[in-house]
Amino acid sequence: MPIEFVPMTPADTDDVVAFLSSNRFPFHVQAAPEARDIRPGIENGRFWNADTQGYWVMKAGLRIGLAALEDLQEDGSPLFDLRLEEASRGRGLGLDVLRALCGLVFDSMPEAMRLEGQTREDNIAMRKTFIRAGFLKEAHYRLAWPTNDGGHLASIAYAILRQDWESGTVTEFEWEDIHA
Repeated sequence: MPIEFVPMTPADTDDVVAFLSSNRFPFHVQAAPEARDIRPGIENGRFWNADTQGYWVMKAGLRIGLAALEDLQEDGSPLFDLRLEEASRGRGLGLDVLRALCGLVFDSMPEAMRLEGQTREDNIAMRKTFIRAGFLKEAHYRLAWPTNDGGHLASIAYAILRQDWESGTVTEFEWEDIHA
């Protein structure tokens, strides 16, 4: 069964609050979001505004997660936030979801030149999923991701270019292009 995306609207507020507050997201800044903390942002359009569009991630007619495309008004380089429900993790669905998300962006947003995602350095499963989906590591932000215990880890950014999505290739670049 293919992955599908259903756009969220304000009518989804209670469902979004329920989804986020009933699942743990150990690699996100808020690992265990509580309804009272997240409801105000959602009610104010966190997942549906001029710059962000949220989607339910569907497989076989069931909601398995949510994805939000952010920075839609910026520069042709949307950033995504992806959260799968706990029951759907560790089953190999991430690659299908990420590939389908690329299809959504590049098929429906002609101005999008690239798609970017970020994760913590210790989220090895997601980092491997990025690579398998044709994304390339573009940044390593040291101590940039706050953790729930008050610490910080590196934030790793990956992106895929439209041209690479269309051709099935990965445009590499030289990390150490200048030397002191």
